[in-house]
Amino acid sequence: MFPNGVGRVDSHANIVNRGFIPVQIAAGVTVDGKAKYTGLHSLRHLYASWCISRRIDDGLELPLKLVQARLGHASVQKKADRYGHLFPSGDDGSELAEFLA
Repeated sequence: MFPNGVGRVDSHANIVNRGFIPVQIAAGVTVDGKAKYTGLHSLRHLYASWCISRRIDDGLELPLKLVQARLGHASVQKKADRYGHLFPSGDDGSELAEFLA
């Protein structure tokens, strides 16, 4: 999925240290000048958060059940527990039930 200069699969350490971390630093995603995230698994959380976030906030605003399917989890509860705070609370004029459907 991530080939190196000679077309072979690159090591996880090289992908993170030579790609992921420098991209974060260039984008300003840092804490005290160092990359905020040190593992590729954080991209999975970024994707899930983007799927859930409202369109008005540049997200996809997908229902929880669809996010669960996209991430391959057997239980929707796991997604609700981890990402439930991203869904509208219902006090901002949105319909919470629509997002949880």
